[in-house]
Amino acid sequence: MKKAILATKVGMTQIFNEDGSLVPVTVLQAGPCVVTQVKTIENDGYEAVQVGFAEKKEREIKKDKNGNKEYVHRHGVNKAMKGHFDKAGVSCKRYVREFKLENATEYALGQEIKADIFATGEKIDATAISKGKGFQGAIKRLGQHRGPMKHGSKFHRHQGSNGACSSPSRVFKGKGMPGHMGHVKVTVQNLEVVRVDVENNLLLVKGAVPGPKKALVTIKETVKANA
Repeated sequence: MKKAILATKVGMTQIFNEDGSLVPVTVLQAGPCVVTQVKTIENDGYEAVQVGFAEKKEREIKKDKNGNKEYVHRHGVNKAMKGHFDKAGVSCKRYVREFKLENATEYALGQEIKADIFATGEKIDATAISKGKGFQGAIKRLGQHRGPMKHGSKFHRHQGSNGACSSPSRVFKGKGMPGHMGHVKVTVQNLEVVRVDVENNLLLVKGAVPGPKKALVTIKETVKANA
């Protein structure tokens, strides 16, 4: 892998190709990211690039008239991360991620990575946390069949048998059951970059990308192309 970038999901829309065909696309705000650390084999045992994305305020501590501590921007960047960003000579960032790139040594501290590293027609892999669906039953979560809907059934949307009672007298691990659905890391491979807006750092990707709007999306060049 030689290039990657962080982005946020703006939403979905549709555009028309030159031949007039309609293409559904996901709009991604890709970068600008800045290099916050370059890891080398000599210092860290491997080569990688750490990048930061999206501005974030610094957490400040002030005292009231009684001398008690009061936090300003309580969820802001703490002192340790502030020192890390100051060392790189960049402003505080909300997201920090690391990419193992083959050409990691070519990057410099503070260098910007923008959407123009990708070109129209390239294939990418998009990774994000999928939408959370809460606690769901076996029918919605796993596509299991429902029971008879007749009058005296008393078994409609419940889960069926989980296993025999005498042998093995237990429920096997991995048995599909009701539970928490969604909010897991999902990667969609071989998505096509339909258009690149260099001025606004936007990527238009054909098809759907995991996650809700404003979700953090990791974009990498694809690891395996379509056969």
